[in-house]
Amino acid sequence: MTSLGIIVGFGAEAALVSPRFRVAMAGGRPERALALARAMAAEGASGLVSFGIAGGLAPDLRPGALVVGEAVACGGRMLPCSPDLLTDVRARRGVVAAADAVVADPAAKAALFAATGALCADLESGGVAQAADEAGLPFAVLRAVADPASRGLPPAAAIGLDALGRVRLGAVLLSLARAPGQLPGLVRVALDTRAALTALRRAVAALG
Repeated sequence: MTSLGIIVGFGAEAALVSPRFRVAMAGGRPERALALARAMAAEGASGLVSFGIAGGLAPDLRPGALVVGEAVACGGRMLPCSPDLLTDVRARRGVVAAADAVVADPAAKAALFAATGALCADLESGGVAQAADEAGLPFAVLRAVADPASRGLPPAAAIGLDALGRVRLGAVLLSLARAPGQLPGLVRVALDTRAALTALRRAVAALG
C-alpha cells in the first residue's frame, strides 16, 4: 500500500480511489478533515491529497470540470500545493478555496471568487493544506465541479452528511416535505454530482 493519504468527503468519492491508497472520509466537516489529515501525517504518510467534488466559483467552469489545485486559499493564507503531484491529470489549474460550510448561493460564490480568485471551493482542502503545512508534507488537490457558480443549491442539498459520509436522507426528506418546490433543484444537483463523479472516475488513474 502506498503511503499517500487521501481525504474525501463522502462514500461515493472514496469508492473511486484505489485500495492501494489510504482513504479517510471527513463527512463534509472541515474540522474532521483537519484531524484526519493530521492523523495520516503522524502515521507516516508521504503526502496528502484532497479529492472529490466541489462547488464552482469561476463562472466558466461547468459540471464535471476537473480542477487541480496550485494553492489553497485558507484562513487568509495561500498554501501552495506540490507541483510534483498530479502532473499527469489533465485539468484546469489554479487556486482552490477552503470553505467552512457549503457555499450555496450564487452571490456568495461570486464574492468568494472575487476575494480569492479560486476556481472552486470545498470543505476538505483547507484541512489537508493546513495539516500538510504543519508536517512539512507535499499535498495536492484534485476536484471536479458539481454545482456551477451561477447555480444555487436548494436548502435540502446543503444539509450536512453524517459521520460516515452518508447523505442524511431523513433530514433531506423532511426539508423536501416542507418545501416541495425544491425537487427540480435537487434533481439538478444529482445530475451535476453524477457529472463530477464521472470526471473524477476518469482522472483517478493518474493518482497511481
